[in-house]
Amino acid sequence: MKVILLLIGRTTDKHLQTLIDDYAGRLAHYVPFAIETIPELRQTKAMSQEQQRAAEADMVRARLLPGDHLVLLDEHGRERRSVDFAQWLGKRLAAGGRRLVFAVGGPYGFDASLHALAAEEVSLSLMTFSHQLIRLLMVEQLYRACTILRGEPYHHE
Repeated sequence: MKVILLLIGRTTDKHLQTLIDDYAGRLAHYVPFAIETIPELRQTKAMSQEQQRAAEADMVRARLLPGDHLVLLDEHGRERRSVDFAQWLGKRLAAGGRRLVFAVGGPYGFDASLHALAAEEVSLSLMTFSHQLIRLLMVEQLYRACTILRGEPYHHE
């Protein structure tokens, strides 16, 4: 199963991008992994937050393939400890399927239509982080989960 991190808009901070690339490279040694970026919306000043979320949802749906297991990274999603997340990831990967797609929304979150479409929603913290920083946190957590599954010493309990 391929793991996809689906992003809306490019990562604008070069330091964050360097770290994301580092963890993505590490992660690729464990699972087939790719980051897909959807271009950010243009001329959003004339759009409401709801209109922006709906337009972004259309772009996300256009990137999904039949059989994808869509997981939204959302502040209201289920929180897990890293070990629990690793166990969940291991089960998802073993369950088969073509792609496990983790989606990071834009600055206003996800449209209700994507919440309805998603198989699951995950929260990385009770705290709020920028959608730029979440990209790094998610790639690191995926890497951490893979090292936990392999019993490697990256994670300390």
